Amino acid sequence: MPILEWRVKPVLPVTKLLGAAALVVLVVAFGAGDPVRWVLALAAAAGLTIWAVRDLIRPVRLTADAAGVTVVSGFASRRHLPWARIERVRVDSRTRRGLRNELLEIDAGESLHLFSAHELGTDPYEVAEALNDLRTNALTQRERP
Repeated sequence: MPILEWRVKPVLPVTKLLGAAALVVLVVAFGAGDPVRWVLALAAAAGLTIWAVRDLIRPVRLTADAAGVTVVSGFASRRHLPWARIERVRVDSRTRRGLRNELLEIDAGESLHLFSAHELGTDPYEVAEALNDLRTNALTQRERP
């Protein structure tokens, strides 16, 4: 069986790094003499930079094969979840203030893993369908003698 993987869209870390640079430029241009603005802007820029580095170090957020799925957990560590521990894979879709938000939800009992379209690099419905097909095939093959 093939190994499927989904990764962060490349534009995401670039956008975060551009945001960090824009914060520094803005504080240099408008925050002269105000140490509070400097500290806040530099802290926000550092946070965005660290977040972008995470996307560059671990761009693959989710992989799946016949044994189960592997998800990014915490900052950059990985966690393998066998199919037998996964209770449900679905897409949570909500509309708030006219904006639609869709998250892939992998429910493993004691843990819940959520992934946006930006983290997966594709539509969460496509990923949910692929995972459910792979899960069904893996579980039925295990039941065969």
